[in-house]
Amino acid sequence: MYAAECGDCSVKSVALMKKLEFSGRVFSSRGEGKKFLELPWVKSQIKRKLGFTPYAGTLNLRLSEENAKRRALLENTCSMKIIPATGYCSGKLFKARIDGIACGVVIPEVQAYPNDVLEIIAPVNLRETLKLKDEDEVTVMVIV
Repeated sequence: MYAAECGDCSVKSVALMKKLEFSGRVFSSRGEGKKFLELPWVKSQIKRKLGFTPYAGTLNLRLSEENAKRRALLENTCSMKIIPATGYCSGKLFKARIDGIACGVVIPEVQAYPNDVLEIIAPVNLRETLKLKDEDEVTVMVIV
């Protein structure tokens, strides 16, 4: 066990690092993640909090009903935050790994954001690096 400060929260606790596994199917979206990840203030926060500069694009996973329920649990855990500039939304940020690649999960704090979607960011284009296409199943390990 170790003393840890939870992300950007002021809560301090003694805890073991926990991992939550999510599986989902890759799908294409409208490209909103790319626009967000190209913003200098977003890049800077992700670099500082996750230790890498994100590739400008997200890997989107559509979760099963069971995984979507687990994602709801993830949303309620203490996380790092992306603090928005005026006019933008905040987001929860978690460290994660896919096939040995350090990455992160971003959950935008937007009203009516789908609970069956998980957005993955990484220092590389995960689709190309892992040779993924729509409907491929991917498992991500999220560290909480």
